[in-house]
Amino acid sequence: MLRLAASWVWDFWLADDGDRFHLFFLKASRALHDPDRRHWRATIGHAVSTDLVEWTEVADAVVPSDPPAFDDLATWTGSVVRADDGTWRMFYTGVDRAGGGLVQRIGVAASDDLMTWSTTGRAIVEPDSRWYERLADGAWPDEAWRDPWVFRDPSGEGWRMLLTARANVGEPSSRGVVGTAWSPDLEEWRVEPPRSTVGSGFGQLEVLQLEQVDGRWVLLFSCLGTELSAERRAAGERGGIWAVNVDDPAGPFDIAGAYRVADEELYVGRLVRDRAGRWLLMAFRNTTPEGVWVGEITDPMPVAWVDGRLTLTTDAAGALGPAAPAAGMIADA
Repeated sequence: MLRLAASWVWDFWLADDGDRFHLFFLKASRALHDPDRRHWRATIGHAVSTDLVEWTEVADAVVPSDPPAFDDLATWTGSVVRADDGTWRMFYTGVDRAGGGLVQRIGVAASDDLMTWSTTGRAIVEPDSRWYERLADGAWPDEAWRDPWVFRDPSGEGWRMLLTARANVGEPSSRGVVGTAWSPDLEEWRVEPPRSTVGSGFGQLEVLQLEQVDGRWVLLFSCLGTELSAERRAAGERGGIWAVNVDDPAGPFDIAGAYRVADEELYVGRLVRDRAGRWLLMAFRNTTPEGVWVGEITDPMPVAWVDGRLTLTTDAAGALGPAAPAAGMIADA
């Protein structure tokens, strides 16, 4: 488990250099007192582990750029891939002061060793108004264009990016779609139409991840209960971590067929393989059963296919146990 004495931690992503696992995560000081203030103070922290359980915090990876820049207010969620030249690329979300933190863009940082990162302060992927909602449309509190998940294109040519996005048509509470962009080289990106349709019942699909688990493709995302469509809320559905079974990794994705993997006490599910090749799920602890914000990252939990659904095979509450004290959870570097 990762719990920091000085900071809340929430959204996260991982990279594996073959020796150590690298955990990148959003963090903000507990001195803010109100966790709702964390979003505009977020930086990207970094910890390392050999077993996905015991983590050592190291120097932060990315912090906001000096203004003016697309990320001069806060740096948000991303993913890491290794380029063909052996360098590592972190694609991440930035929000700026000029946009009041409401306009989201994607930038990139580069590293030779996953430890020291350099950024340009320049947005490289922005939404295309032919397909995607913009802030001026007034249908949503912000311009959703974040949480890039980058992977090699299933066609074998180039790279693909999946994004949290909203379409510019449809009932506002159900416009959440899988945004996408394509690149031949991780340098130049072309925004493409969504890989899912509107009306699936979600206001937004946060922190997408596409993986092949034990021979079967699955797409993970998260959505809070307050951001489900009016129809899903009226039916009594709740938020949490969701999964979609996938026939073709190129899409389209049947988001209307999504099912819940975990409720809102956990959020931002990430699939990861340990050194034995077993698939596990990590998440951040979002709230207690009483609705109190937590802000820490769980130990890995085993998953398996059960009756055609990706399923946690150990009780999440039992695996996590009660909230731990701040001391003793992590060794500072």
